[in-house]
Amino acid sequence: MKKVLMGNHAAAVAAKLARVQVAAGYPITPQTQAFELLAEMKASGEFAGQFIAAESEHSVMAAILGAATAGARTFTATSSQGLAYMHELLHWVAGARLPAVMIDVNRALAAPWNLWTDQTDSLSQRDTGWMQFYCSNNQEILDTVLMSFKIAERVMLPAMVVLDGFTLSHSYEPVDVPSQEDVDAFLPPFNPEFSLDPKRPRTFGALVGPREYLRLRRRMAADMAEAEDVIEEVGQEFGRAFGRSYGQLETYRCEDAETVLVTSGAVGSTAVAAVNALRERGLAAGNLRLRSFRPFPAKALRAFVRPGLRLAVVDRNYSPGAGGIFAQEIKAALRPASGICVRGTVAGLGGGDITVELLQEVWRRAHDAPLSASEAETWAEDSR
Repeated sequence: MKKVLMGNHAAAVAAKLARVQVAAGYPITPQTQAFELLAEMKASGEFAGQFIAAESEHSVMAAILGAATAGARTFTATSSQGLAYMHELLHWVAGARLPAVMIDVNRALAAPWNLWTDQTDSLSQRDTGWMQFYCSNNQEILDTVLMSFKIAERVMLPAMVVLDGFTLSHSYEPVDVPSQEDVDAFLPPFNPEFSLDPKRPRTFGALVGPREYLRLRRRMAADMAEAEDVIEEVGQEFGRAFGRSYGQLETYRCEDAETVLVTSGAVGSTAVAAVNALRERGLAAGNLRLRSFRPFPAKALRAFVRPGLRLAVVDRNYSPGAGGIFAQEIKAALRPASGICVRGTVAGLGGGDITVELLQEVWRRAHDAPLSASEAETWAEDSR
């Protein structure tokens, strides 16, 4: 059934369809509406899971940790400073191998205070062990939340579904909402092998020595690597069930492109319009959108590139002293390859506009650069 939903509501509807058993949350702009809708659905009886209104984001993630350890399918949502406040427990959830799912509505981190979209909050959590998926529209938000539960429960790692604050969270778009019966067939109940059970006493999160700690981290690394294939398999399975397939990468008019914009999140939709405008002028442009950031799609990226290709990476984030984070990771992944130009551009921080015109300018800078200019990095802003 088609419904017109804002991004926050698309995520909440997906959580309900996933038959989440415990949802915990704390309001923060621009995520609040996701939990408001879940609260309304709980009050009306439409959402059957437990709803916990916690006193802080740290408490939210503690509740998720406890509920997931008890074997519940869990969901939460946050943004910016709230995600930063969860940081300690993000490590706990991932290290305990609990397949929780969370949406993070991208918002810039203070200081200075800023309410608008910026990927630095989610990317600051890249080393916590959570998988990360970046969405470009509201349909993809709903679909990705559903797929994330299946992926997370298969590799036993938590997943973060990321959407742009206000650009997607507060924008209404037509969304195809699948029936509960179809979702149940795609996503069966979660039955973990190990969970808290008074009848079967076990120890969870106990102190371990260096050898066991290293081995557990090595096991996590292996499962994160396996997730690359699982993401592709689940994306294809979702396509067979609902008619929309997903992978780690999405390409647009890249077959004969000489220079490719590399984007993530809502900017990916704007990039399609920019590529069309460049193509109308006879320029060989394409767009490559990264849907997953953890695990980083290094294998798929290496299969995509070819000698002589220029990549114009657009980063709506910034790591002081290092530059745009997507550009850094792409350069690291492609380091063994030769003849590939990777140019990073930082743009749109704190909610700045990334327009079709700005993306064409970014593309032009990369297209005109020599192949040896891979290390060059620029900043760009809309001049209006």
